[in-house]
Amino acid sequence: MVATTSVQPALQGRFASELPELAIAWRAETTPDPELVVLNEPLARELGLDPVWLRSPEGVGLLTGTLLPEDATPVAQAYAGHQFGGYSPRLGDGRALLLGELVGADGRLRDLHLKGSGRTPFSRGGDGLAGLGPMLREHVVSEAMHALGIPTTRSLAVVATGRPVQRDDLLPGAVLARVASSHLRVGSFQYAAASGDLDLLRRLVDHAIARHHPAAAHADRPALALLDAVIAAQASLVARWLLVGFIHGVMNTDNMTISGETIDYGPCAFMDAYDPATVFSSIDHAGRYAYASQPAVAEWNLARFAETLLPLIEDEQDAAVELATTSLRAFRPAHAAAMTAGMRAKLGLPAGLDDAAVATLANDLLELMRAGHVDLTTAFRALGTAAAGDAEPFRGLFLDLEGIDRWLATWRATGPDPAPMARANPVYVPRNHLVEEALAAATAGDLGPLTTLLDAVSSPYDERPGLERHALPGPDDGTYQTFCGT
Repeated sequence: MVATTSVQPALQGRFASELPELAIAWRAETTPDPELVVLNEPLARELGLDPVWLRSPEGVGLLTGTLLPEDATPVAQAYAGHQFGGYSPRLGDGRALLLGELVGADGRLRDLHLKGSGRTPFSRGGDGLAGLGPMLREHVVSEAMHALGIPTTRSLAVVATGRPVQRDDLLPGAVLARVASSHLRVGSFQYAAASGDLDLLRRLVDHAIARHHPAAAHADRPALALLDAVIAAQASLVARWLLVGFIHGVMNTDNMTISGETIDYGPCAFMDAYDPATVFSSIDHAGRYAYASQPAVAEWNLARFAETLLPLIEDEQDAAVELATTSLRAFRPAHAAAMTAGMRAKLGLPAGLDDAAVATLANDLLELMRAGHVDLTTAFRALGTAAAGDAEPFRGLFLDLEGIDRWLATWRATGPDPAPMARANPVYVPRNHLVEEALAAATAGDLGPLTTLLDAVSSPYDERPGLERHALPGPDDGTYQTFCGT
């Protein structure tokens, strides 16, 4: 039993006190008519919070940032970033607030953070608000990612504010209460490095190491050890995205965490028909953040991170560059190893099969899927059925039966095991058409489709009656787009 509290929780202010140069004290805007739309009760209990209390006026006040403990120090965080390759020296929380840090019932320290809480000094002319639909999208997708075992920020709650938000249309406003290991980003380090304040950069490194990679504190070069740890975390993270067909949509440096958690679910989506060139973001006109481009973009972002750390890696710049470059060379093999391990599980291949053979089998199958416009999630799940003896559902997905039969013969010769496949290949992901359906209904006051979708994606590997349509791809006419909600 997880201990919970039915009183206002203590909010620490570690970020605000340790890194005041990166924090501007600020308060959330008032909410005219707040209404709790969705509450993540399991997460609340992990945090030691009583779901019943969170539903009270005082709890909703915490979730909107309008009723906080007297000693709380909510701040808008400063950071810079490369957005679609172009550097912006001052971004920051334009519609967000870090309320503080919570120590959960498990002893872990986590940020409690808001999105859509109003204008801040970083709003850059924006209104600082958020629509209900985009905040519910983040709730659904982040919880699906968590259930899939992918490191992610999580949604604690979505609260409708009673204040309309003007976008292309007038939308109901909402605030998202988000939980993360921290909100430190590559952009945080870019901001500190650009300030020229070496003491600030050193304190930021120490703060990041203490929060996320404590072993780095004991290394000869802690900043270099931090770089190595973040490279390893991001190599694994992006591989996990690719293995389930997730496309982030906006992999700017301000959207890459030091913790290795997925952050900022704006124009994101899960791919249906397999195509490496798939792009969903309405603003990614050149395909910079396409599905297959994500590893290269991650490596590019990590190079920008490495640049910020050079003064702390070695006094002599050429030596620092050489050390950082050597570290960056680890990204590709680490990512490849994570992809190979993931594909070994998805294909049910034995441990004794060499990595090159795993990669060949995986790549050959993906090419057949691309050529046949085959749904990624459906195909891998059906392959598990083929491993158990019935290949017809899998074969029926392909037009090139001769090609898939040749592949199946090679694959069967390895002795695939259906057990790991059932644990690696989900039945349910947040299908784009179902997400849109659920968000439209919820915005109109009907939470039924949202509740059913959350039920499906919260246990993605367990096939259950009544959820059949949640396992099927939707209509794919190549025009689906997602938007950031600003």
